[in-house]
Amino acid sequence: MPSPFPGMDPYLEKLDLWPDVHNSLITALRNHLAPKLRPKYYLAIEERLYLAETEPLALLGRADVALIRSPQTRPLGEPSSAPVTPPQPVAVELPMPDQVRETYLEIRQAPDKVITVIEILSPTNKRPGTGRNLYLQKRLNLIGTSTHLVEIDLLRAWEPMPMWGTTPPTHYRILISRSERRPMADLLPFNLQSSIPSFGLPLLTGDNEPVVDFGALLQNLYDQAGYDLRLDYNRPPDPPLSLADESWANTILKEARLRP
Repeated sequence: MPSPFPGMDPYLEKLDLWPDVHNSLITALRNHLAPKLRPKYYLAIEERLYLAETEPLALLGRADVALIRSPQTRPLGEPSSAPVTPPQPVAVELPMPDQVRETYLEIRQAPDKVITVIEILSPTNKRPGTGRNLYLQKRLNLIGTSTHLVEIDLLRAWEPMPMWGTTPPTHYRILISRSERRPMADLLPFNLQSSIPSFGLPLLTGDNEPVVDFGALLQNLYDQAGYDLRLDYNRPPDPPLSLADESWANTILKEARLRP
């Protein structure tokens, strides 16, 4: 079963589902591109690991700090006629940093020269904090090299990645940064109601660039992974939509018989 939405399905942005979507898209993209690029290029799924602070949502049910005072407290210096019972220690749990693993895709010229990096942004990349700072530093370092960058942002939450110029306030965006054109880059902005735009994959100068139909890739993955069996379309998506977008989505879901 395909997704009922023409482009990005906002229900796939759920924090607890996104790691599955993210990693599956990376693998699907590798499997799709590999036959088109061999024998000159191959694709490698890479991973970065770092510690990041947990989201407030992840701390529900955990105690940040427990401050205990005796119910028999008196003003300081006031004598007490009864013996003071020392407070007993109480076991509390402190928030711990998350160990974050993120995958991304590298296109390499054999034997091992990195030509293009493809990033599908995750919540850790976008929300303020350690993860965003580390990603932005990696992004800046990469832009200073001869490696192309393709950055795919399918998350409505949090601020987009920084760039200069007049950029429309859209839900989603794909950035293609070719090393020979920097600091200029091509931005493909699109909204929930639109299909996901295709783009040419930057390679070495003179090589034919395969066109990546990312929308078709996502629709195939939606069907193969059975995401329709894991999503509750009777509830609003997370993060929520604007009133106008929710009204549009409600019509789409009713037409697909996914809402009464």
